[in-house]
Amino acid sequence: MSLPTDLKYTEEHEWLAERDDVVRVGVTPYAANALGDIVYVDLPEVGKQITFGEACGELESTKSVSDLYAPATGEVTAVNEAVIDDPAQVNADPFGEGWLLEMRVTEYGKLLDSAQYAELTGE
Repeated sequence: MSLPTDLKYTEEHEWLAERDDVVRVGVTPYAANALGDIVYVDLPEVGKQITFGEACGELESTKSVSDLYAPATGEVTAVNEAVIDDPAQVNADPFGEGWLLEMRVTEYGKLLDSAQYAELTGE
């Protein structure tokens, strides 16, 4: 799967898409493939303040449990209830219906463009 060039990425394998005054967040196909079949998603509550680089949720797969790291600092404004009900969407459509949360960002951490992320992952 080719990487969308209009997104930003983190070294922890999250993607960010600007949507009006909020940012939509998900995990990359690289992360979804490494995890295997995702069977449970735990996301922060709407209104919660999250801090760049700190764990803010979990993705559980048939292989392991992995922390979801905040890709920026700010307030969670929405969570994707559909992936909580059907976690397999994260594997099936990570850049689309498998998004995880939206947030109003107050501070960004280190972000990569698609070429830098591709170099990081060898894709």
